[in-house]
Amino acid sequence: MSSVDTYINAATRDNTRRSYRSAIEHFESVWRGFLPATADSVARYLADYANTLSISTLRQRLAAIAQWHIDQGFPDPTKAPMIKKVLKGINALHPNKVGQAKPLALAQVEEIDQWLSIQIDIAKTNNNRVQELKSTRDRAIILLGFWRGFRSDELSRLEVQHISVVTGAGMSIYLPKTKTQPQGVTFGAPVLSRLCPVSAYQQWLTLAQLTHGPVFCSINRWGQLSNKAIIPTSYARLLRALFNAAGVIDASEYSSHSLRRGFATWANTSGWSIKSLMEYVGWKDIGSAMRYIDAQDPYGQNNIEQRLPPILALPTITPSVA
Repeated sequence: MSSVDTYINAATRDNTRRSYRSAIEHFESVWRGFLPATADSVARYLADYANTLSISTLRQRLAAIAQWHIDQGFPDPTKAPMIKKVLKGINALHPNKVGQAKPLALAQVEEIDQWLSIQIDIAKTNNNRVQELKSTRDRAIILLGFWRGFRSDELSRLEVQHISVVTGAGMSIYLPKTKTQPQGVTFGAPVLSRLCPVSAYQQWLTLAQLTHGPVFCSINRWGQLSNKAIIPTSYARLLRALFNAAGVIDASEYSSHSLRRGFATWANTSGWSIKSLMEYVGWKDIGSAMRYIDAQDPYGQNNIEQRLPPILALPTITPSVA
């Protein structure tokens, strides 16, 4: 690979490359489309999947097709006016509500943490190292993921050599690149009196004897740790299985984004300003932040009740005597 190709490759996130590759395979192998494509064939492709794929997925497929043509030096068929019209028509005839993961409440974090702590104690008593490893790792994922508001791709890119702990204060976490910070960014996580992400992280590192490489990795049935990180798409399945085992109601409605949304909602209801929350999580625009925050008064009940005028006392009417 040439130096130019190396830098171009580094500019594109791994999961983006995978999703683009999957989209191209779908266009060619499933739909039987030909590349390079024409605007007419791309429009027919969109129309054929208008009923089954969301508008956001269709846009992602278009982005992949566009990138393929750009990379191969062909004209981009997705820029044709008819493509824009077809998308507009699909959006009008097949509107869909943007789905959001259910936020994990702080009370639920505490319940899950207590359940995991019990599992760790049971594993120690039974000398079950595999269960002890998994429960200790999962506890660190929950507490660090919640209090730091990390997405699954951020959790998957945590490296031991990029994290340092200051006793009694907190931990410094450096990510070489993020979705919004291609140059890298450093996050901080605090030491807490309970539900502490720092102590949970240290307990996991000590038990797993990790000194380098990914913080969170898979564990096989013999208690052997993989040298590769848990991939982002696996976190939703891992967390749902954990929530279900811990007795969380409607565990299937949660995803890896539930940790981020849960923290954002908790911070908002706890009096954090939007500016402080954005700086802590790393959001660059308020629109991104507001998508993660559940309204404190979704039905407007509190706002309206506080402003209702008091009920006026009706005058007492004395019945006349005939």
